[in-house]
Formats: sequence, C-alpha cells, structure tokens
Amino acid sequence: MKKYYKKISLILLCFFSMLRIEAQGTTSNVQSVQPKIMVIPCVKEGEDLRTILESDVNKRIAITKIKEAFDSRGFTTVDFVAKLKSAKDNNIFTSENQTDIKDQIVQMSGADIYVQAEISDLHSSSGNSVTVVMTAYEASTGNSLSNKVGESGKFYTDDFGKLASKSVESVSQEFLNVMQNKFTDIVNNGKSLNIDISFAQGSAYKMSTEVAPENLPLSDQIEEWMEKNAYKNNYHIQGTTDMRMILDDVKIPLKDANGKNYNPNKFALEIFKFFKSLNMQTEKDIKGNTIYITIK
Repeated sequence: MKKYYKKISLILLCFFSMLRIEAQGTTSNVQSVQPKIMVIPCVKEGEDLRTILESDVNKRIAITKIKEAFDSRGFTTVDFVAKLKSAKDNNIFTSENQTDIKDQIVQMSGADIYVQAEISDLHSSSGNSVTVVMTAYEASTGNSLSNKVGESGKFYTDDFGKLASKSVESVSQEFLNVMQNKFTDIVNNGKSLNIDISFAQGSAYKMSTEVAPENLPLSDQIEEWMEKNAYKNNYHIQGTTDMRMILDDVKIPLKDANGKNYNPNKFALEIFKFFKSLNMQTEKDIKGNTIYITIK
C-alpha cells in the first residue's frame, strides 16, 4: 500500500511539474509578443514636435497617462521626452520637416509601435472637457494597428489634467486590446508591404523578357523569388503587365535572425541583390510601407 501511495505521489508530482513548466512557457510566449511602445504627441500645422510638450502641461499629462496605461499592462515603453532630449543633445536632426523629425525619433527609439496622441480641450458654459485621439502605428511600415477617441465628459473644473486623464482612461483598455491582437498577428504572420516594380524609360527589359540563368520570363522569376522569400510564403500579386508588377500584402518578419527589428529597407536590399544576381541594375525607393523598384 505504501508503494502504491508513493507511485501516486510521484505521478502527481510529475503532473504538477509539467503544468508548472507549461504555464511558464505560456507566460514567456505572451511576454515575447508584447511590443516596445513609444507615445508621441500629434503635430498640427505650425507646431514643432521638439517643443510641443514644453508649452502645454495638459498634453504632457495625457502623454504620461497613455504611457502609464501601457506600463500597467506590462508593456515595455520608451520615454518620448528622454529620446527627444537625447536627439537634441546629440544634434541628430538632419531636417526641419516634422515628419522627418518624427521618423528619426521613432527609428532611434527602437520601438515596435508608436502611438500618436492628439489632445484637444473645449471650454463651454455647460462645462469643460478634453478629447484624446489615439492611433497606434507599426513603426517600420506605418500601418495603423488601433485607433480610439476618448472623451472626458463635461465637468465644471479648470483642471484639464484630470480631464485628460479621464479621456484616456475611457478607452485605454479597448485600445490596448485591439493593438495587442493586431501586433500578435504580426508576430505570427508577418507585417505587410506593397512592392511596385517598373522599368526606367529606355530599359531593355520587360516582364516578358526571358532572363538567364533560368531563361524564364522575368515576371515568373520574380514570383518564384517572392514565394521563397516572403514570410511564410505569404504574398499577393495585384496585377502584372509587360511594363509593371504590383504586389500587395507581401509579408516580412517582425524580427531578423538576430532578434533585431526587420524593416522594409532590409527587404528592399534583398530584392536589390536578387536583381543583381540576374545582372540587372535597379533603383529602390521606400515610402511608408511601399517599396518601389525601377529596373534600368
């Protein structure tokens, strides 16, 4: 009987050990798909991203509250103000264009996602209120992941900081859930790019040109390469003519083999190498989540 109980105890011990290991693995997987996030203020015409928070305490409070909402869910966050100060101190800005400044800060932050927050306040005889518009973007492609509008409701108070907090709290959970689901899908299935391949004026090539070493039409060789190199073979050819090929929803991985962010520029480089292997000269240009390839 004692041997029997010992066997039962051993079986139960093994069972609970397996459960504990499995639970630890599940926790690890959940953590591994959580993105690094940075919250940045929305810039309107005439505003400077580098000084926008210095003159408006309510915007600073709203940005902080959004960041706190991410922190409370266990996300890794990047402090926008700290990154901005570092960029100023190191004089990294190469342009006065606000879009370029934003892109440079996002790139140097190492964030997977940036959340743009637009804060506006309303004064009226029936009470004051604050509205926050939050939009999450995948950092390397600019694809939108989640967007919500938060309303504080009207109150007879001049504490716009509190109103900003209320507006963020009203939608933060739903906003985070949508964003997390979209990001998890990116981790599992890759992020989407568009690729536009065309020919320079006077080019000796067309999509129907048979190209060595396979001596297959160029369009077929491009498709074979995409099949091998798109993440999990996921891509879609929107249309092909003799002078152009457009691919949409081409998937690339979130991270490279070294765990670093994989971006459209890296995939464009691989395309460039592919055409070079065919002894073809190309130009590449990247705008947002679209890669433009021009064959000379």
